[in-house]
Amino acid sequence: MTSLDRQQAKDFADALHEARRTRTPIDPLTEHMPDLGMEDGYAVQQLLVERLVADGEVISGYKLGLTSAPMQRLLGVNQPDFSPVFASTVHEDGADIRVDAFIAPRVEAEIAVTLDAELSGPHCTAADVYQATRGLTAAIEIVDSRIRDWKITIADTVADLASNGAIALGSRVIPVDSVDPRLIGMVFTKNGEVVATGAGAAALGDPLAAVAWLANTLAPLGAHLPAGSVIMTGALHAMVPIQAGDTFRAEFDHLGPITLKVVGEEE
Repeated sequence: MTSLDRQQAKDFADALHEARRTRTPIDPLTEHMPDLGMEDGYAVQQLLVERLVADGEVISGYKLGLTSAPMQRLLGVNQPDFSPVFASTVHEDGADIRVDAFIAPRVEAEIAVTLDAELSGPHCTAADVYQATRGLTAAIEIVDSRIRDWKITIADTVADLASNGAIALGSRVIPVDSVDPRLIGMVFTKNGEVVATGAGAAALGDPLAAVAWLANTLAPLGAHLPAGSVIMTGALHAMVPIQAGDTFRAEFDHLGPITLKVVGEEE
């Protein structure tokens, strides 16, 4: 049950839409209404997504956030969050990403799941995801916050499209039957120096279970995961700040590497 009426939710969605357009951060929504919770955040998110789709954005998949226990404890929740991924924010391996396209960007290495068949809840299991999956791909997510200084509660980040920014996908799609996603190791480097390591199990214990959670969570909303969807299954490590000139590389067992270069306005 939400604390917001539709006009309040629309006002927050409008503010976030303008923040995205101008790349100017806003105060936390919870500074205005401290009692906002996760359901309030999704009420705002739905209206914001409607506005962005009306602007011409196309949903190409979803991203999961808060899939690790430490991040859930930090924000006082016991489940992940999610948001659509828009086609305009999807990049290839080796892409140059403009730092000025964001407000306060961070990066995370993740495992992406590409579906070969539609998935729907409410009783979706990891085994169902396994059967529906085309393959696994190395990925990097740029997270960003339209909330000033990342001063977020769960309501703030959910409303802000789970703090999404952009994603980059590797060129290789590895069959899911060739590897246990939980055991895929990853080394993340910034300008050649190791800054993080992780494994697939960091994403809700199993990236396939993370996708099943998403399918089941979407079911009461009347939504499903279409064939061809790309699902970002959650960070394998703590997010890393970025600035112009940085080069990030995530090297995954089996999936191979993916590289992302951050460039400035003049480049």
